[in-house]
Amino acid sequence: MKIISLFNHKGGVSKTTTTFNLGWMLAEQGYRTLIVDTDPQCNLTALVLGYTSIDDTSDFYAKNPNCDLYSCILPVLNGEGRHIEAIPVETAHPNLSLLCGNLQLSEAETQISVALTTALKLPAMRNIPGVLGQCIRATAEKYEYDYVIVDMSPSVGALNQCLLMSSDYFIVPTAPDFFCAQAIKSLTRVIPKWNKEVTEFRDPEFTYHLPMNPPKFIGIISQKYRPRNGAPAKSFQRWIDIINNEVAESLVPVLEPLGMTINEGLFNDYSVRDEPYNLENIADFNSLIAQAQKHNVPVYALTDVQIEQGGNILDNMKISRDDFNKTFKRLAETVRNLTA
Repeated sequence: MKIISLFNHKGGVSKTTTTFNLGWMLAEQGYRTLIVDTDPQCNLTALVLGYTSIDDTSDFYAKNPNCDLYSCILPVLNGEGRHIEAIPVETAHPNLSLLCGNLQLSEAETQISVALTTALKLPAMRNIPGVLGQCIRATAEKYEYDYVIVDMSPSVGALNQCLLMSSDYFIVPTAPDFFCAQAIKSLTRVIPKWNKEVTEFRDPEFTYHLPMNPPKFIGIISQKYRPRNGAPAKSFQRWIDIINNEVAESLVPVLEPLGMTINEGLFNDYSVRDEPYNLENIADFNSLIAQAQKHNVPVYALTDVQIEQGGNILDNMKISRDDFNKTFKRLAETVRNLTA
């Protein structure tokens, strides 16, 4: 079982959509997969379950107790004992399950932050940083999932720090723009700092401790560009190149001494791409995304009938759908090989 987090503190880079599409493809390839919504905005939960308003979800949560991470770790946050076993919910794919989001997870941010800085002085709080990851891992082991894909929020808070440091691997989704290039540069400072700050919480004497080894960076995903003749348009390719260079020249050299990245040779052995640490280029979903959201399936799983209900240029949409199917098949295969 592998826990893979998708993280970028720059928003709008399609983390949620990619979590759903990648998780579904792994499930399609025969692997029991759990996708985890740890963003308090609950976008992944809404996407998978088809809710358009938080008001629509009250009955669902009442009928599915302990279907979200926050509810399960609440006893530990309150100092009342061990976590509650999570009960993931089914999705439209039989091999894919969801651990739902919860708006209240944002309320745990302060407690986690305090725990990270005062745990040695307040022993009652020392289990809080590790309970997030151990709850996810225990759930994965109980239900025998092969892969867990974690959708994280766009922030550099304590919640994300503990989630990332509880993972086995992580991927950084990116968009081809100036702000994402700056975000990669920022991660060269943030991630080593996070890793150092959680050292004491790897103590196996703690009831809930972080993994002894930090997560490994396996690459970025370049997303949300507009294609031209099957490749990114020139203006988008420029930023993809800049971000690729920032990853290779700045991020990887910082992570490598910490044991937090795979080596370039391994990437080259298993990737079909010739851009180091760029797992895949994924074009903007454009008009397909509306139909995918309507039917609660990935863009590449839309049927011809579902596409036709969109009332757009059907032939081009079908070609685009089939191209996305090939793209996510390659991505899933690469991720499987790099985390084997």
